[in-house]
Amino acid sequence: MTTDHTPWIDPWVRSVLRCPVTGAELVDAHGPDGEPELRSTDPERPLAYPVRDGIPVLLESEARAV
Repeated sequence: MTTDHTPWIDPWVRSVLRCPVTGAELVDAHGPDGEPELRSTDPERPLAYPVRDGIPVLLESEARAV
């Protein structure tokens, strides 16, 4: 089970993860269904990426607009 602070990702890896579309930093969040996700901090094109089984799915085709 994950929490708001994704303990399943080492801190050094977490610090380098970026949105594959915009290059913006990603922050921990929860989607409308309560599942964990990573959200882009780009104000021009905010996107959210699902986290499935503790693994962030950083594919543009899997992103949803926020």
